[in-house]
Amino acid sequence: MTAFDSLMSITLAPYAAHPSASRGRVHDEPAPEGRDAFQRDRDRIVHCTAFRRLEYKTQVFVNHEGDLFRTRLTHSIEVAQIARSVARRLRLNEDLAEAISLAHDLGHTPFGHAGQDALNRCMQPWGGFEHNLQSLRVVDELEERYGAHDGLNLCFETREGILKHCSASHAAHLGELGRRFIERTQPSLEAQLANLADEIAYVNHDVDDGLRSGLLRVHQLHEVALFGHHHREVLKLFPQVSERRQIHETVRRMINELVTDLTTHSGWRIAERAPADIAAVRASVPLVGFSDAVAQRARDLKRFLFENLYRHYQVVRMTNKAARIITELFEAFVADPRLLPDDHRRRAERDLHRAIADYVAGMTDRYAIREHRRLFSFDEA
Repeated sequence: MTAFDSLMSITLAPYAAHPSASRGRVHDEPAPEGRDAFQRDRDRIVHCTAFRRLEYKTQVFVNHEGDLFRTRLTHSIEVAQIARSVARRLRLNEDLAEAISLAHDLGHTPFGHAGQDALNRCMQPWGGFEHNLQSLRVVDELEERYGAHDGLNLCFETREGILKHCSASHAAHLGELGRRFIERTQPSLEAQLANLADEIAYVNHDVDDGLRSGLLRVHQLHEVALFGHHHREVLKLFPQVSERRQIHETVRRMINELVTDLTTHSGWRIAERAPADIAAVRASVPLVGFSDAVAQRARDLKRFLFENLYRHYQVVRMTNKAARIITELFEAFVADPRLLPDDHRRRAERDLHRAIADYVAGMTDRYAIREHRRLFSFDEA
């Protein structure tokens, strides 16, 4: 253990993930200098190609619909900020929580969940498509940055956190990494935290983006307790400021309520169970979570967004277009693999359908639109 690792051990709780006790990497490497193993993982994620592409991948609104809407990149940064903040207060490993948060969406398709659903339908005869499994595939295989191995060769704990959902059939092929989905054990507290930081970030920024787009109205959101309570408080305190500033102030307070409750309730759960180490965390029930009352408020908000934003007719129109683009690209490449770029065509010689899924999933919104035009429009070269 280096002097740096010793210092980290002093500040981290015993139940946190300690880099000196990591389960290691698939390919052995010398220990990094001046940083620990999880910090190295975070840095590798930030510098990888898939992370840069997140700038042009969106969730609800397609990239070309406006510059002010969140992208997968800004979302991932928001998730990382929330995760680090809570990890510090719970004495968890901030760097691991951050690394997981920054990498959790690397495998997402263009056009958000519409693209994912379309690609999953296309891939049903060949194992389907899960974006969490694809994120793992990106960091394990698809990134090509090192001479000694494919992928980023991340630590087990980082990879474990990236794979927050996985079907039992896929888990069976992942060895140690997939075992917890079969045995129903838990990941590290840092992984549990990153999962809920993701939830906090996306529901609140979808409120903000929904209002900014005009697809949602403030008066509609007053039926949701989490928004209505804080917005009424803001109106009392700041009646003269613009509606835009009132919305920012409201969303800020919503995030604060969720983060504060998550921190407080998780701290209480951890204290009650008193796990001696990360092994005890894995054998326990989930320890990071909201109180029952706040969890219900969060569920009510998600339900509202599903019914009023994600199913809004303008969103449905765009997601239907997106699904058609993904499906037609996939079918065109299957029909004639010669249409694939050289490096993807070489992969297709080994596994045609998975290689095509990798190529399509890696596209940004605007690249997918442009590639579709190239294949199906006489006006594009």
